Amino acid sequence: MYEQYYSLRERPFELSPNPRFLYLSKAHREALLHLRYGLTGRPGVTVLIGEAGTGKTTLVRAAIQSAAGQNATIVHLSNPTLTRQEFYEYLAAGFSFSAAAVTSKSMFLRELEHALVSGAGRVLALVVDEAQSLPHELIEEVRLLTNTEVDGLSVAVALVGQPELAARLNEPQLRQLKQRVALRCDLAALDLRDTAGYIAARVRIAGGSAERLFTRDAVIAIHEYSLGIPRVTSVICDNALVSGFAADQKPVDRGLILEVCRDFHIEQGTLAAAVRSAQPTAGTPHASISGNARRRRFSFF
Repeated sequence: MYEQYYSLRERPFELSPNPRFLYLSKAHREALLHLRYGLTGRPGVTVLIGEAGTGKTTLVRAAIQSAAGQNATIVHLSNPTLTRQEFYEYLAAGFSFSAAAVTSKSMFLRELEHALVSGAGRVLALVVDEAQSLPHELIEEVRLLTNTEVDGLSVAVALVGQPELAARLNEPQLRQLKQRVALRCDLAALDLRDTAGYIAARVRIAGGSAERLFTRDAVIAIHEYSLGIPRVTSVICDNALVSGFAADQKPVDRGLILEVCRDFHIEQGTLAAAVRSAQPTAGTPHASISGNARRRRFSFF
């Protein structure tokens, strides 16, 4: 729609989780390394916690993509609200087990043990996205799945979810699963510098130049209203570019950003409660820094 107007090859702020547009802040890089390491077949569970919109699914897809061609079979369960039977059907199909393993749990476990023993280094892994929504019975099945270990080999399991997942793992009845967590990473929201980097990186991948699309004050406003949540940042940026195209205005300025935020009922501080646990610690840059201080401290693009 606006690509030609802004000299872009494609739209830079699509909401689909595309690893090609992954921006690796320090926290995102650490989370990606945790996922990659956790999916190498080592015993234990990898847990990735992050607020909605912080880029967890994109990281999962990047980790799975990097494992392609490495003798690994990774099943990605993006909708965990299944019955126990459906869960094993999904796993059996993903691991290319026989039709009998699809309908029989005992046969599934036999074929799983055989695959672990005779796989010649083949890694079997399960990634559960939106794991905070796992029914209790499936959480127990995941735990039991990690118990299946043959000659030191087991299914690598990664649980990826929102902060509610951390709360669930603290429940007394899930203490056995929590004890199996070998790696854990908490994904924080972006600070102002990384918000600017996120915008610049996505625009660059789309073939453009961020300083020609957004003023510095516009970027500051984007961060103030998105509070560093990448998905919200993308929503604001995409709609601001649409508005700029309609108004024949480039680069997008702060006024256009505020107009978009009003249209979407995004107010400063409305996401604070949701991302409080993901905010930078005291002494690091965040949205409460004054505008003048931000201009002195940050060099955008």
